[in-house]
Amino acid sequence: MSLIGVAVALAAVTGVAAVAAPDGEGRDAPRGSSRLPVQRSALLCPAPTSSEVGETAYTAFAPKGAAAGADGKKGTAELRPAGTVRAAGDGAGGKGGKKGKDKGKGAADAAAGQTVAPRDTKPVVPLQEAGKPVIATTDKPDAPALVGSADGMFAPGWTVQQTTSVAAGAGRGLLGLSCTTPDTTFWFPGVSTATDRQDYVHLTNPDGVPAVVDLELHGKDGSLAGSAGEDISVPPHTTVPVLLSTLTTTPTTNASLHVVAREGRVGAAVQASDGKLGSDWLPPAADPAPSVVLPGIPKDATSVRLVALAPGESDADLKVQLATPTGLITPAGLESLHLKSGMTTAVDLKDLTKGEAGSLVLTPSDSDSRAPVTAALRVTRGKGAEQEMAFIPATRPVEKRATAADNRDRGSTLSLVAPEKGKDAKVKVTASAGSGGGTPVSKTYTVKGGRSLDVEPPRPQGLKGTYALTVEPEPGSGPVYAARMLARPQGGVPAFTVQPLPDDRGSVLVPAAGQDLSLLTD
Repeated sequence: MSLIGVAVALAAVTGVAAVAAPDGEGRDAPRGSSRLPVQRSALLCPAPTSSEVGETAYTAFAPKGAAAGADGKKGTAELRPAGTVRAAGDGAGGKGGKKGKDKGKGAADAAAGQTVAPRDTKPVVPLQEAGKPVIATTDKPDAPALVGSADGMFAPGWTVQQTTSVAAGAGRGLLGLSCTTPDTTFWFPGVSTATDRQDYVHLTNPDGVPAVVDLELHGKDGSLAGSAGEDISVPPHTTVPVLLSTLTTTPTTNASLHVVAREGRVGAAVQASDGKLGSDWLPPAADPAPSVVLPGIPKDATSVRLVALAPGESDADLKVQLATPTGLITPAGLESLHLKSGMTTAVDLKDLTKGEAGSLVLTPSDSDSRAPVTAALRVTRGKGAEQEMAFIPATRPVEKRATAADNRDRGSTLSLVAPEKGKDAKVKVTASAGSGGGTPVSKTYTVKGGRSLDVEPPRPQGLKGTYALTVEPEPGSGPVYAARMLARPQGGVPAFTVQPLPDDRGSVLVPAAGQDLSLLTD
């Protein structure tokens, strides 16, 4: 019997819930199965910034009551500092990327570099109770990456938000990221190796064995030349930052990055810095699929760039629509979009929002097409020297629950979209207690099918500190996608960041089964 078969059999016999559910998991449980909370989850937060004028806030949260019946265990949830691989000759913690004649050697240098242990191993943002956020801040330019796990009552829906404000310099802006779960493959449409961009992919290994990672860049003509992204070793409990421009000799404005862990697993996120547009995190896009939704385009966006790729063997023809508060519309001059297999396509969507917030919906032009696609948006607010960019990748729908941590008294906007006509979405949004006090408040919203809705979310009564938002579709709701924008102006710069809110996969379906140990010996 195969190892996979043994694992499946053990799960059936013991009834142990897995940590993550697959994409596309149905809303309804198959007959005889039951939905149980996960018993353990893992998160990884990349090193925040090397700026001397940056300040980072970490906010951890686990929904209250999410793990009812999870063996009655209180559990733990905490992050701990990780080591950093510093490339040879790099005095900036791995962020001093090679240029000129040394291009193409950065990943190899990182893999062969020195591992620097964290100065402090104390836990960060450990949770004491569910339903109440915990915050911590740092202004250290060498703040490390964080790795951690949650179990018991804290495991289902455990969320950590990392928000960094950089007041000046090339990396200025508001950088936000919901810390990622480890996996073996990631797609990042929207990266760049152009001279005016510095994009780093941060690879973090949460486990006690090394991981081996391959990085592949796709430009408008296909895979970019260069083998520098192969066989990158990520030591246990360590992060490796890789400057993408060192992977190729061809500067490329619009590219897609594929991260594959051939051994082990990693967390991955891209920190993008633009000389004119500031900086932000680009989180991984949802797994490639025939249809994708990119929620949360702000109403005052001054430019929107779509970057898309068909990673499979087939080309893809897509219908492009914007879900607005009044319905689905087709952007002028972009009725359809043709994606060639393995080639990155970028389109500037001029005057897209026209003063109305919206979400982009990409569906096959031919309803029978199953060609998978992946996509992301680069969104800009402001004008002239006071511009700021953020990224919106394709995201998974909210099936049971999604969470956005680090909301303040002002500055949060919640975007909801029901992309399918005739399938209205009804969701309950709950504002948690504040980190320093306050009473939770819930409000229900209905989004008409084919429309989007932007709202100022509810706030806890008597709020002190920061709070979290949970989004839960009501029974019978149509499909719904969500994103949260944080806006915190820096002088005349409309600094902002957008986090997509995919389902938190806090529960899994476990099939009903009787004990039959003969399965293990057949």
